[in-house]
Amino acid sequence: MDSLIQHPVIIAVFTIVILAMLVLDLGVLNKKSHAITSREAAYWSILWISLSMGFSAIIYYYLGFEKFSQFQGAYWIEKALSVDNLFVFILVFGYFNVGKELQHKVLFWGVIGALVFRAIFIFTGVWLLHYTNLPEMELFGQTVTINYLLTIFGIVLIVAGIKSWFSTNSDDGDQDFSKSPGARLVHRFFKVSPKFDSDKFFTIQNGVKMATPLLVVLVIIEFTDLLFAVDSIPAIFAIAPEDPFILYTSNIFAILGLRSLYFLLANFMYMFSRLHYGLAIILAFIGVKMIIAPFYHISSLVSLSVVGGILLISVLWSLLFPSKD
Repeated sequence: MDSLIQHPVIIAVFTIVILAMLVLDLGVLNKKSHAITSREAAYWSILWISLSMGFSAIIYYYLGFEKFSQFQGAYWIEKALSVDNLFVFILVFGYFNVGKELQHKVLFWGVIGALVFRAIFIFTGVWLLHYTNLPEMELFGQTVTINYLLTIFGIVLIVAGIKSWFSTNSDDGDQDFSKSPGARLVHRFFKVSPKFDSDKFFTIQNGVKMATPLLVVLVIIEFTDLLFAVDSIPAIFAIAPEDPFILYTSNIFAILGLRSLYFLLANFMYMFSRLHYGLAIILAFIGVKMIIAPFYHISSLVSLSVVGGILLISVLWSLLFPSKD
């Protein structure tokens, strides 16, 4: 089966689109920090989703329906899990009293860090998969080859699904983010100013260069994304374990649309009060899929249908029976 890497046209389109949008975002439209309105966030969300769907159409044209389904499945899984991560962003910004005009810059540079770390995780993971196959064996009357890394990923996702089912969005509400690993890391290497200095990450006070609380927030957001990746990266490996470019491109499109989605949904999180139940089922489903893969293959189309159906049901459940919290 063709891989995305065998088609330099697709890679070129992806690279040009991403770089152009990043330059346009920070260098032109958001050169001056300002509060992102719901209308602006809606425009950006529609644009990023449209670009993602357009890129998937290019994949369909060059690589066929199977790769198209893999991209779509990985994209929407990452998108769904990202929404759950937005709750933490809201708590972090609220804890440090980050003004709305400063939040975009933090999320932008947080995404830049995510681009790098996701590439490391995904390409390293695919490389490791080639060295973690057990010898062929007879199990349940079948000759199978089990990849123990994918099996471990599957178990991790099932456990994460169980934890997500019993968690609530208010579980982190009382967390002291000033003592989180990210905050401690900044305080270890820099003196931290007690006050913000516009949208600067560093400031000079009495001739001393100091980090601002905005840098602390950025590092906390970055650490949050790394922890979040522990669930999301194994989840998308169930979709296309041997094609890192499908995984990376879908992941990046989903993450880049996360910032605008944050500003769009920050005031409408009640619409997702039951989302963690849906995510729990999705994580458990993907975990089971990874474990039984040597014995039974669940197609990308079936996976995409299951994920889409569960997300739709969980959102409708949230709207019809909103949480009282």
